[in-house]
Amino acid sequence: MPTLGKDFSMSKRTARIALMMIALGFVLMFASVAPVHAQAGAGTANAGQAGGLITTDGARKAGGALGAGLALLGGGLGIGRIGGSAVESIARQPEAAGQISTAMIITAALIEGAMLFAVVVGLLASL
Repeated sequence: MPTLGKDFSMSKRTARIALMMIALGFVLMFASVAPVHAQAGAGTANAGQAGGLITTDGARKAGGALGAGLALLGGGLGIGRIGGSAVESIARQPEAAGQISTAMIITAALIEGAMLFAVVVGLLASL
């Protein structure tokens, strides 16, 4: 199996936790929606409250919050990796500090923009 290098390797513990979170997401995605039953006289008072693990509205809000949180986590990790790599690069080649800083700021701004968009979409999904 090809590796991505020392900087991009993932520990077995982190991979196991990520896999468990994905499995939990699938379980919640399919177990939280209540089955629809056609009933005469069923009013709108109990809409979204029929059986199941959680209501449809609650699952939507939890999914939006989880998506926004994961977007923030991924963006924070990405910007942290960029900053750490930039500092390490500047330490190795101090004469290229200006170019490295410029590239770091541009890349961090792009990541932050995408992260902000993902957070807004996640929060809008919960409305």
